[in-house]
Amino acid sequence: MSSRQLTREELAVDPVDAAQLLLGSFLEAGGVRVRIVEVEAYRGGDDPASHCYRGKTPRNEVMFGPAGHLYVYFVYGMHFCANVVSLTDGVPGAVLLRAGEVVSGEDIAFSRRPASRSAAELAKGPARLCKVLGLDRAQNGVDLASPDSPVRLYAGEPAEQVFSGPRVGVAVAMDVPWRFWVDSPAVSTYKRGGKRRRSA
Repeated sequence: MSSRQLTREELAVDPVDAAQLLLGSFLEAGGVRVRIVEVEAYRGGDDPASHCYRGKTPRNEVMFGPAGHLYVYFVYGMHFCANVVSLTDGVPGAVLLRAGEVVSGEDIAFSRRPASRSAAELAKGPARLCKVLGLDRAQNGVDLASPDSPVRLYAGEPAEQVFSGPRVGVAVAMDVPWRFWVDSPAVSTYKRGGKRRRSA
């Protein structure tokens, strides 16, 4: 597995490009490492599905950069979701980490998600991914590019085939094809959004 951390410069690109770069990368935290297999791109002022569409708030300020930081938010009153900030400092954009394959620390992952029936289910979905990695508000804003960070992002091999389609569960811009994934049993189930659904 790679030991080279992704740099801020590599991540300071359009979220659509950053999303595809992140496929196959590795996120490590809390004694667990996952290979990212599904992501979604979100821009700022021109993306009505983004948390930054209406400007900066205390909740979304991490999305305004610099790139390479982790944006963690709480949703539905019960789950955390994690995003990798992209674009240049002051311009909002991020990539939601939707699913991953646990590649090390599987025992720890199962202890955090004991209801999982298989390894493929451990991080199948953004909330599950955060749970197995032990991510919550305490990690919001951490620098993924720093070697001393409690959460680190490592480069992976480029995916041989990348699939794309609509984002999951958003209430607006539902058909924008900015969800990207690779062939993996850990990829989450697609659910079209509507008035009662919301994403990052």
